[in-house]
Amino acid sequence: MNAKDPKVYVVDDDADLGATVARLLCRHSFSAQSFLDPVRLLDIYAPAPAACIVTDVMMDDLDGFGFADRVRVMDPAVAIIFMTAWPTTANAVDSVRRHGGIDYLEKPLDEARLLAAVSEGVGWSVRKRQQLARTATLSPREREVFDLLVQGHSNKVVAAMLELSPKTVEDHRASIISKTGANGLAQLIALASLD
Repeated sequence: MNAKDPKVYVVDDDADLGATVARLLCRHSFSAQSFLDPVRLLDIYAPAPAACIVTDVMMDDLDGFGFADRVRVMDPAVAIIFMTAWPTTANAVDSVRRHGGIDYLEKPLDEARLLAAVSEGVGWSVRKRQQLARTATLSPREREVFDLLVQGHSNKVVAAMLELSPKTVEDHRASIISKTGANGLAQLIALASLD
C-alpha cells in the first residue's frame, strides 16, 4: 500500500454520489475509486487492499454492514466509514460496536468531516497493519501468553491459567518482547490496544 497516496474505496449504489466522493478524496491526496456493487469490490479486494473504505449502509443486495463484516474477515486492518441518508441511533451504535466502523456519517456528507474521518481511518489502518506485522510471528502459545499479559496478569497467574511453569512463561515473554521489538510490558499493552 502506497503511504503517499493511501488507497480508499467508496461503495455506494448511487453512481453519481460514489464518483463525487471519490473525486473529492482524490483532490485531497487519496487514491480513491468508487464501486456501485460491494460484491464486485469483495471479488477484487484480496490482491488490492485499501487503507479505508467509505460505504453506504443501505444498498440493494448486500448492505453496508454485511459488506463490512465480509471485508473485515479478509482484512482486519482496513478502516471502514459508514454513510447513510437514513441515520438511526441504533445503526450508529452498531456501526462502531458490531461492525468496527471508524465513523458514521449522515448524507448529504459534510466534506470536512468526511476528510477528517478518512484521514483518521488511514492512520488507524497504518498502525493496525504495523501491529499485525509485529505480532504475526508469534507462535500460538506465545499469542496466548501475550493476550493474558496485556490483560494485566502476572507471569505466575498466566502460568497457572495455561498450566505452564512460571519459567516457561518467562521464556515466552522474553521471546514475545524480542519478536515484537517492544521494550517491556507497557509497549506490549500499547501494541495490543489497537485490537
